[in-house]
Amino acid sequence: MPTQLTVRLPDDLGRTLRSASRRMQRKPSEIVRLALQEFLGTTAGRRGRPADRVRGLIGSLESGVPDLARKHRAYVLESLKHGR
Repeated sequence: MPTQLTVRLPDDLGRTLRSASRRMQRKPSEIVRLALQEFLGTTAGRRGRPADRVRGLIGSLESGVPDLARKHRAYVLESLKHGR
């Protein structure tokens, strides 16, 4: 059995929803369901740690600095000192 939910929206969000409803030719409830599915499927459902979210990017770039992993603190401090 479907669950019914009543939500109070601020006036500006209600206007935006009604406008999107007319533009997309969909019921406001359908737009809200789609938005919830998207939010729960991508944002809330897969939060994890920040490192987990970018794991695929780690090590994918070449810095040109051979000892960056070992001396990263020194490089960061040097960069901050010079305003870079």
